[in-house]
Amino acid sequence: MSDPILSIEQLTIDLPAGADRPHAVEEVSFDLNKGEVLCVVGESGSGKSMTANALMGLLPDGVTVGNGRAVFDGTDVLTLSEVQKQALRGARIGMIFQEPMTALNPLMRIGDQISEVFAAHNLYSKSERRARALALVKEVGLPDPEKIIRAYPFQLSGGQRQRAMIAMALALEPEILIADEPTTALDVTTQAQILRLILALRDKHGMAVMFITHDFGVVAEIADRVIVMRHGRIVEAGVAKRVLEAPQHEYTRALLDAIPTGTVPDLATVNTAPALEIQHLNKIYRTGGGPFRAAREVRAVNDVSLTIAKGEVLGLVGESGSGKSTLGRAVVRLVTPDSGKVLIGGVDLAALDERELRKQRHRVQMVFQDPYASLNPRHRIVRSLSDGPIAKGVPKRQAHKRALELLEIVGLGADAATRFPHEFSGGQRQRIGIARALAMDPELIIADEAVSALDVSIQAQVLELLADLRRKMGLSILFITHDLRVAAQVCDRIAVMQHGRLVEVGPVREVFHAPKEAYTRELLAAVPGAGWAVDKEDAIA
Repeated sequence: MSDPILSIEQLTIDLPAGADRPHAVEEVSFDLNKGEVLCVVGESGSGKSMTANALMGLLPDGVTVGNGRAVFDGTDVLTLSEVQKQALRGARIGMIFQEPMTALNPLMRIGDQISEVFAAHNLYSKSERRARALALVKEVGLPDPEKIIRAYPFQLSGGQRQRAMIAMALALEPEILIADEPTTALDVTTQAQILRLILALRDKHGMAVMFITHDFGVVAEIADRVIVMRHGRIVEAGVAKRVLEAPQHEYTRALLDAIPTGTVPDLATVNTAPALEIQHLNKIYRTGGGPFRAAREVRAVNDVSLTIAKGEVLGLVGESGSGKSTLGRAVVRLVTPDSGKVLIGGVDLAALDERELRKQRHRVQMVFQDPYASLNPRHRIVRSLSDGPIAKGVPKRQAHKRALELLEIVGLGADAATRFPHEFSGGQRQRIGIARALAMDPELIIADEAVSALDVSIQAQVLELLADLRRKMGLSILFITHDLRVAAQVCDRIAVMQHGRLVEVGPVREVFHAPKEAYTRELLAAVPGAGWAVDKEDAIA
């Protein structure tokens, strides 16, 4: 793996006037060798995705290549015409995007989208395209291929959509595969499957893989070499083992230190009085059905009983489709359960009508996975934080004053109140989401994958904020996550869900070091980089 297939030379990408810095990428040089996996690591804004987008000719409007070359097969791909770039994309350089739901056409069947790759390059007949699409679906390990190629993206799980994206990227057997954060939002078992798939396809097709990530666990799992980027520059590069075990740059060391290692903290003392009692909760989704066809039933929550004590953080873990998010939404009544009780302060929220629910809803609040989507982009932050209390009857002046106090508490400062959501980073928006939840003075907060899309250093800051708020305010938190390392860091107890049922509940140390259920052991074994992390004291084994 010493034969470069791609050489980046002094690449500089200019940002438009008024940006926070003049260059997205500045004087970046590196080689990508045949058959290797090169991981490009860095926080949001480091320039790693911009580098990939420049290679693909997909830079946003106003962002331009200011200098440098990207030599592939003797040609500088940065100087190609748009027609030449279209011929290159897919055929010789393929790309997997972070969010397949937005990258896939929601109105086209999966098979048609894969076939469209061949059609764009005027290859094969219609029947041959379908046959090749079916073969690709089989190659990437999608179940029931004949059914999958007729399905629409919304009918697939996140991991299945990502496999469909990989099939599209591999359709023309490219020499380079660029994977831009393809596993960030996936649960650990699906993430492990996708990583194994990419390595298997690399071995089978001899591709070079440029893998963009902020997760050093992924780096430990698949990387041959690593590049670490910060503020558009490369600060460290080398063989993966050396960078992981003996990082030279302080920024690399800071990123590694920010990773949740799975270290199990001492069990905190919590009140025995319950903040939340869930009793025999059920939620069934029914779809389809007709005169000659039975409806399809999915038991998203199946006879779940659970208690969270006042001041306790309970981690709810499981794969996508396990029912953990449905359970959280049922508690806050964004989903109405079919049966069972949700008791908060002795009040059964599941039994309330809409009028009574509005009076009680302040008792439990939610912090969502995507803080940008959950904030109104047209409202200033002070309004986003005060609308809820005002609707509850708090005077406007008092609600605004409390909003400023909360912005100070979450570390943003009162001057953030007059700004709009788009003016903040992802981590800052998540702090705003936490402040908005606190504005209602809840007895329980449900954090649904609240840090899964954040960089490791920002993730560490938000987790520390939650821990600090828990200590100061005695908050009870239902912490829903697919990242078991995060769960080990912040939770007192862990509840494991599978197919809508609770399969194991216990103290963190007990669940992580002596799991009773085979499914829990499978989740722990699937954590990316678990073998690397095991060297750390008390890490996940």
